[in-house]
Amino acid sequence: MKDLLLYIAKSMVDNPDEVSVTEVTRGDNLVLELRVAQEDMGRVIGRRGRTSRDIRSIIKAAAMKGRQKVIVEIVD
Repeated sequence: MKDLLLYIAKSMVDNPDEVSVTEVTRGDNLVLELRVAQEDMGRVIGRRGRTSRDIRSIIKAAAMKGRQKVIVEIVD
């Protein structure tokens, strides 16, 4: 999941070197914390959060194969 999120985020931003994903386990959930450069936040979130919602949907769909619950958080 981490690699998929990195691939998606790096392909969207102007500064792909500043993209990082951290995995954190909270109970039964795997939380992926996505960090991007401040000037790329708008690209990752999108208008009215549509892009971030789409990213979360893709990750959740991929996680369903492994029967995992994955949460994507975009961190400042």
